[in-house]
Amino acid sequence: MGLVQVPQVPRPDPRAMVLENPEVPERKRFCSRSDCGAPVGRARGDRPGRTEGFCTKCGHPYSFVPKLKAGDVVHGQYEVAGCLAHGGLGWIYLAVDRAVSDRWVVLKGLLDTGDQDAMAAAISERRFLAEIEHANIVRIYNFVEHLDQRTGSLDGYIVMEYVGGKSLKEIANSRRTPDGRRDPLPVEQACAYGIEALEALGHLHSRNLLYCDFKVDNAIQTEDQLKLIDMGAVRRMDDDESAIYGTVGYQAPEVAEVGPSVASDLYTVARTLAVLTFDFQGYTNIYVDSLPDPDHIEVFRQYESFYRLLVRATDPDPARRFASAQEMAEQLTGVLREVVSLQSGRARPALSTLFGPELRVTDTELFMELDGEVSRLGARSVPVRRGSGNGGTSSTGGTGGTGDTNRASGTGGGSNASGTGGRTALTARAALVAPLDTAAAALALPVPRVDPNDPNAGFLAGLIASAPAELIAVLHAAPSPSLELRLREQRARLEMGESAGALGTLEALERDHADDWRVVWYRGVAALATGDHESAALAFDAIYDAFPGEPAPKLALGLCAEVLGQLDNAAEYYRLVWSTDPSYVSAAFGLARVRLAAGDRGGAVRTLESVPESSIHYTAARVAAIRARLRQRTAEESGASFLDDLVAAAGQVEALGGYGLSPVRREQLATEVLGCALDWVLSGSQGSAPPAGGGRALLGSELDERGLRFGLERSYRALARLAQRGEERIDLVERANRYRPRTWV
Repeated sequence: MGLVQVPQVPRPDPRAMVLENPEVPERKRFCSRSDCGAPVGRARGDRPGRTEGFCTKCGHPYSFVPKLKAGDVVHGQYEVAGCLAHGGLGWIYLAVDRAVSDRWVVLKGLLDTGDQDAMAAAISERRFLAEIEHANIVRIYNFVEHLDQRTGSLDGYIVMEYVGGKSLKEIANSRRTPDGRRDPLPVEQACAYGIEALEALGHLHSRNLLYCDFKVDNAIQTEDQLKLIDMGAVRRMDDDESAIYGTVGYQAPEVAEVGPSVASDLYTVARTLAVLTFDFQGYTNIYVDSLPDPDHIEVFRQYESFYRLLVRATDPDPARRFASAQEMAEQLTGVLREVVSLQSGRARPALSTLFGPELRVTDTELFMELDGEVSRLGARSVPVRRGSGNGGTSSTGGTGGTGDTNRASGTGGGSNASGTGGRTALTARAALVAPLDTAAAALALPVPRVDPNDPNAGFLAGLIASAPAELIAVLHAAPSPSLELRLREQRARLEMGESAGALGTLEALERDHADDWRVVWYRGVAALATGDHESAALAFDAIYDAFPGEPAPKLALGLCAEVLGQLDNAAEYYRLVWSTDPSYVSAAFGLARVRLAAGDRGGAVRTLESVPESSIHYTAARVAAIRARLRQRTAEESGASFLDDLVAAAGQVEALGGYGLSPVRREQLATEVLGCALDWVLSGSQGSAPPAGGGRALLGSELDERGLRFGLERSYRALARLAQRGEERIDLVERANRYRPRTWV
């Protein structure tokens, strides 16, 4: 995938891994009988523990002495080099395969028994493992028997590929903070391991096999690849008789009663991810079948999607976990893309297998059209009614040629002014951002892809886009009813505004297909479109729980949080989507909206300016960025930095001409920029005084009162020439005259 670079683990010299003095520490000596497990071989007083003997509890023999020594040849083919480690079924040996190019192999005890018939049956039973070939699974080469000359017992061994490297346990334990505490793995590295493990488990599941005991001990990284190394617990899915192997803290809680399953295998991967990514104290006791409170775990607070993935994969109900290793791997990959995007600042998008692209971006304007003047200086004179106690008229800007020297009290176009008693009185400021069309935004959300197994999948794929009413008529002529057909009809009714019909169809779907995630998604869309925002948020939150690697549920949740007034939540969801996949342009506009609503102009501008040139919404985003810099700026906001915003806005207006911006739109934006600049200059704010030598210009106009008024006059006359209606043309000419400074010619 190329999403993350995992530090390589060099492949060591196999000889260097052989133990010089193979001994099992007394604290690790236990009876091998499955129904006993009592401590054995322990010291008594000054006398060291025995390495061989009988369990004092059940009488079962035990031996911690290696059965093979260097130089022994097993099955006439495998020459033993020494011991590598001690496992649950005895010592694990390094050997050389003299029959196949002197390759290194591993010999592992198969069954701790002296019964020849039982040994033969065990070998026959496990031969299917030799048929497994996968890049992330250790190769099983052979199953052999060897006569122990010392005891006369016939011992069985699995001959496996030698995988040199470090186990995940060793990698995790090698990371320490300066004060000696364990330093968890970076979440992106752990996700990469998880994806490889799921690919291996998926291969086993496709062959009706279960791994049963995935954990940090049973996976080794060699160079840049992860391999599952211990195949001793692998069993067939229909096996109801063999012993079940697992590890406390990793094994799913239902295994003891109902046995292992695909769901329990996926559970072990999630538990391993948890162990790797934070200091999971108590995972074998207090949290043996649960996760800690996310508020107390930094990685969960930082990456909500990662937390939700672990929650689903470890759900107490196996039916609510991921349906397959492939599904979990896809969602984990989506989470990894999100994590890497947030860390690197570079989006890592991918095509979703569940959702199509967003249908459209509905709210690209962000701001309402100005219903007043771009500058307070240009406001019309308003006659005062007789009997009001004030005579005459008042003007905030005068008429053309008057050269009115009244100073505006603030900056930013869009505020109307009226005069009383010769003083300027500003009306209440209008809302900065245009109201969101929630219903349209809901219907613009991505649509779930058609289930290819639906009886009408082919029929729906052949439909040509048409009006909703026509579509419903076509749907009724389908060969047979199906879920996808009813979902399409429900959406068409929503698009027609038939809320009652759409909700009625949805209620029937919920009765018949309560567990189908697409029905839950459409419940959210319908609730959002019809004004039930809380119910919509609940529905989309359930989809986020189910598919934490998908951007679409987060986009929908951002929309819900925005209309519910939860600006922080909305900003976070929009940020997650926009950081990961820039094809969801509505997330950028949504993030800009909530940042503006929260007073973060700079953040809104940066978001809008991050829309790439390749997007069809690039021009709209740049226009919105210009207005976000300037619209309704107050005198208090207009310090020296305002000049930078004016210059940047003017530069963008000039640049947008090369991106298809119409002359009318260009001149309208120019009047907004020049009007804001004029108010700023007249306000006397810091940095607004013209320099002694002059020379500063904005859109071809000197950055002083006279130059800006000439610039506004020029833009309004250009708009008048482009106007389609006579009344509009007259109004624009009058505006040009009001801004024109007094001249003698």
